[in-house]
Amino acid sequence: MTDMNVVLAELKRGVEQIFSEQDFIDKLKENRPLRIKLGADPTAPDIHLGHTVILNKLRQFQNFGHEVIFLIGDFTATVGDPSGKNATRPPLSREDVLRNAETYKTQIFKILDPQKTRVVFNSEWLSELGTIGMIRLASRYTVARMLERDDFKKRFANNQSIAIHEFIYPLLQGQDSVHLQADVELGGTDQTFNLLMGRELQKMEGQKPQVAITLPLLVGLDGEKKMSKSLGNYIGVDEAPSEMFGKIMSISDKLMWDWYNLLSFRPLTEIAQFKQEVEKGRNPRDIKILLAKEIITRFHSQEAADLAEQDFINRFQKGAIPDQMPEFELVGEIAIANLLKEAGLVETTSEAIRMINQGGVKIDGKKINDSKLKIAASTAVYQVGKRKFARVTVK
Repeated sequence: MTDMNVVLAELKRGVEQIFSEQDFIDKLKENRPLRIKLGADPTAPDIHLGHTVILNKLRQFQNFGHEVIFLIGDFTATVGDPSGKNATRPPLSREDVLRNAETYKTQIFKILDPQKTRVVFNSEWLSELGTIGMIRLASRYTVARMLERDDFKKRFANNQSIAIHEFIYPLLQGQDSVHLQADVELGGTDQTFNLLMGRELQKMEGQKPQVAITLPLLVGLDGEKKMSKSLGNYIGVDEAPSEMFGKIMSISDKLMWDWYNLLSFRPLTEIAQFKQEVEKGRNPRDIKILLAKEIITRFHSQEAADLAEQDFINRFQKGAIPDQMPEFELVGEIAIANLLKEAGLVETTSEAIRMINQGGVKIDGKKINDSKLKIAASTAVYQVGKRKFARVTVK
C-alpha cells in the first residue's frame, strides 16, 4: 500500500492552493476512490499544453486509484465564463460547442486513462432546471458576495458592464459539483471563486464540501500572458512534432524552468540538477531539447521526438543560426514586411517584400513566400539572407 505521505506529496506537486488541506487529508484517509472533477467549457477545438497542467494532475489521481469525472460544459459554454475577463464574453452557439466537445473527447485521452474516466455533459442536468430552478439557484447568493470576486470588482469600479447571466455562471459550476457529489474539484488559479462556490452550494445541500485545488496558469510562448488560443501563444497537443519542437525551443530560458515544473514528469531533484548544470555553464538549449522531446514523446512517440530533434538540428544548427542575436518586442498584429523593417533586418518594406519574393526570408528556419503575411502573438527567429537574424516577440 502506498504511503500516505508519498501520495500527498505527489498530489501537491505543482499545486498553488488547497481549500482546505486538512479536508483533503481527511478524504484521502477514507481509503475509497474519490470523485475528482474537472470542468472544461469547449470554447475552442484544441486542447493546448496549458490545459494539460491540470490533466496531468488528474492522471496522478487516477494512478492512485481515484475516479476522474471530466465534465464538458456544453451548457455553461453557451453562457460564457467571466473568469479573468475584463468584458462580457459573447456566448457560443450550440453547434460550435458540440463541434469543439467532440475534439475534447478524443484529445483528453492522450493523457487520461479512458478506463478510469467518466465523461459527462452538464446539459444533462442543468437544462432540466427550468425557470423556477434557475431562480431558486440564483437566490442562493447575493450580489454583494458576487462583487467580492476580483474580476467583477474591477469591472464594477471601472464602470464596465457586468451582465446578469455572468453572475449565474459560477452558480451553475457549483451546481455541477452538487449533482456529481464531487469530492475534489481542480481548476486554474483564475477559477478559485467558482471552485469555492461548489463548496458553498454542497454545504447548503447537506453534502460534504469538495476540496478545491488550484494550479498555476501556464505562461504562453510570449513569456507574459497565460497560454491561450485566442492570444495565439499556445501549443496544441495535436500539433505536428516538428512544430511543437520549434515552439518549445523558442521560449525563453527563464520560462523553460516554469514549464519544467508544470509540464515535466521528471523528479524535482532532477530538474534542480539541470539548473545547477546550467549555472555551471551548460548550454540551456540542451536542457530545453530534453523538455521538447519529453513532451513530444507524450503526445506522439519517441520516434517522432527523435525525428523532430534531427529536423531542428538540420534547420537551425547546420544552418548556422547563432545562439546570440538581437531581440525585439512588438505590440499588435503586424505585416511581415513591417516586422522585418522594425527588427532592423531590412532598410525598407520594399526591400522586405523583394527578399520574400526571392526566397530570402525564413521564420524559425522555414522559408516563406507570402509577402502579405500577418504575424500575430508569437516568438520566432526571423532570418533575412544568410547572416541577418533577430528574435522577435509579437504581443
